[in-house]
Amino acid sequence: MTGTNRTSAELDPRRRRTLFRAWHRGIREMDLIFGQFADNELGRLDETELEEFEGILAEDDNDLFKWICGDLALPVRMRTPLFSRISAFRPDEAFRLGRAAV
Repeated sequence: MTGTNRTSAELDPRRRRTLFRAWHRGIREMDLIFGQFADNELGRLDETELEEFEGILAEDDNDLFKWICGDLALPVRMRTPLFSRISAFRPDEAFRLGRAAV
């Protein structure tokens, strides 16, 4: 997987697919934010959070990017503790690249 620093060997098939989707978003900045978040958090998400994360990954990348950067108002449906954790997650490289692309 592009950029991942973890193995998916210990993950169940659902989490492997989710990790792959997090690293293959279509926009490199989203790959870095969601992929690195998944690398760090995927194994700790409970079933409810995993389902929510899968739903977040189904959102449009451009909207996600604008919501995370604060360039677009966050819809009520996205105002969740998990989305807050994702938004607060700022790996140095992802943050630098994300701001450079705006």
